[in-house]
Amino acid sequence: MAYLLDANVFMQAKNLHYGFDFCPAFWDWLVANNTQQKVFSIEKVADEIDAGADELTDWAAERGAGFFLKPDPSIFPALGTVSTWVTKQKFDPVAVNTFLQVADYYLVSYALAHGHTVVTHEIASPSLKKIKIPNVCIGLNVKCMTPFEMLRRERARFVLG
Repeated sequence: MAYLLDANVFMQAKNLHYGFDFCPAFWDWLVANNTQQKVFSIEKVADEIDAGADELTDWAAERGAGFFLKPDPSIFPALGTVSTWVTKQKFDPVAVNTFLQVADYYLVSYALAHGHTVVTHEIASPSLKKIKIPNVCIGLNVKCMTPFEMLRRERARFVLG
C-alpha cells in the first residue's frame, strides 16, 4: 500500500509535532519510505508548500518529482469520477468550485486512480460549506487516514540514539 500525503501533513509536522529542528527522524522516515515506494505526495501539494517560502519549501524542492508525483494519464478518468461525485452532492456551489481548483481534488483523484491511501489531518464533516477530503474518500471508497494512523500502521519509531 502506498500513501499520498496532503499538504497539511507536511505543514503541521513542520509547525507542530515534527519540527525540523527537534525531530529530524520524521523527515528521514518520509524520505526512506519514499525510497521504498510507500510514501508520496503530488505536484499540486508541492505547489501549495512552495507558497510558504520557508524551510519546508526547501525540503520539498530537494525531493522533486520522485516524491511529489506529476499527473499521469491514468488520473484523467479519476478526475471525472471525483468531479461527478462532488457535483452530485448537496455541497454549496462555492465549495464545489473551490474544491475543484485546489490540490485536494487532484490528491483524491490520484489516490483513486492508483489505489493509494490518502493521508490528511482533515476529518469528515457534515458541513456543506467546505468539502473535506475524508468525505470525498468515503463517498468514493478511497482509503483515508491521519498521519498518526499511517505512522502506527507502518510501525514508525523515532527513538533517541
